[in-house]
Amino acid sequence: MKRIILTGGGTAGHVTPNIALIPKLRELGYDIQYIGSYNGIEKELIEPFGIPYHGISSGKLRRYFSLQNFTDPFRVLKGLSEAKKLIRELKPDIIFSKGGFVSVPIVLAGKKNKVPVIIHESDMTPGLANKLAIPSATKVCCNFPETMNYLPAEKAVLTGSPIRQELLTGNRITALDLCGFTADKPVILVIGGSLGSVAVNTAVRAALPELLKTFQIIHLCGKGKLDESLTDQKGYKQFEYISEELRDIFALADIVISRAGANAICELLALRKPNLLIPLSANASRGDQILNARSFERQGFSMVLEEEAVNKETLLSAVQQLYQNREVFTDAMKNSGQQNSIDTIIKLIQDHSK
Repeated sequence: MKRIILTGGGTAGHVTPNIALIPKLRELGYDIQYIGSYNGIEKELIEPFGIPYHGISSGKLRRYFSLQNFTDPFRVLKGLSEAKKLIRELKPDIIFSKGGFVSVPIVLAGKKNKVPVIIHESDMTPGLANKLAIPSATKVCCNFPETMNYLPAEKAVLTGSPIRQELLTGNRITALDLCGFTADKPVILVIGGSLGSVAVNTAVRAALPELLKTFQIIHLCGKGKLDESLTDQKGYKQFEYISEELRDIFALADIVISRAGANAICELLALRKPNLLIPLSANASRGDQILNARSFERQGFSMVLEEEAVNKETLLSAVQQLYQNREVFTDAMKNSGQQNSIDTIIKLIQDHSK
């Protein structure tokens, strides 16, 4: 039996693509082990799958001043020592890394022990953790055609991002019942990210009277960001967060307004949902969401509205344009070469297992 180590953590985005690979890996008979940080979000997300979980010490390499910059290098060194020991004990045939700082020691330890390593980079340009790991990788998978220019040519493979297959099995009728909507009016799904987006939430709610003339709206507004005054508004259903029912809500949505995190937009691509992306401002990030969004715009998958330009009027105009041209976006997504990411990545894993 072949053994694979999955790694990645720090955020859900560094774990969910690993989770998407699990059913196919199990079907092929792989023994799956997971290495993450002692108590990171990855541990919580992986435990329900009954996969052996191994924790290591993890630190973060920051580009800004923090007192933790003086202690984290020791955590990283401890993590590297623990990773080397685990690799020797587990004797994997291959390692698949989704990134995050916890993955770097595992990738380095894999190379040290001559274990093939496949890395996946979600964003347009590699983050710092993957930059450190790429020299030790056998292959580097990526989501965007433009990313190929930032990777060693002999290692780069355009795969798209693995998507949880259950998202493709939603039921519209279930979502209609959940939201109390009618079947004769189109639906907009608004996704502001797990923490919500003040800019997106404010603009959507300001535009609500006009939007509700044409659409019904499902609003995933983020923890603590419900507007109690709109609880009984007909045609508008808000949730802080949703999990199991997300596939049904996706099935019901005619168009989607979303942030531009790499995993989120790859889900929209897989579901072929016409979308308006409002990327996180460069003032609040390294600008990766803006790059992601512009790539999808160039490929014809998305419309983009910069956060700084979001207001009631610009949102209404963009939504109207998106809905009128929705079939153009759907057709572009149907013809994308980034749809079969799980199969492409699994083949790489099979081809490079020891």
